[in-house]
Amino acid sequence: MTQAYVVGQITVKDEALWTEYRAKVPATLAGWNAEVVFRGHQGKALSGGCPLGDIVVIRFASLADADGWHGSAAYQALIALRAKAADVVLTLYEA
Repeated sequence: MTQAYVVGQITVKDEALWTEYRAKVPATLAGWNAEVVFRGHQGKALSGGCPLGDIVVIRFASLADADGWHGSAAYQALIALRAKAADVVLTLYEA
């Protein structure tokens, strides 16, 4: 079975709103066969450059689960908060 990874590259604009958003995301993952693999802050670019300093990686059991989570009413309800809190680029990978 192919696993899927949602990778978020992030620049936080408002720490308080970002904290609120992050606290609400785990509830949206329930039922989608997902786990947060890691969150981190860029130490340095070893090759090239990445202007977005924070990262989150969420593993899903399948592409369908990742798509379902992203399109779910529970997650979509957080999009406006996310946009106020940070600039986020979300990409979906399969492995």
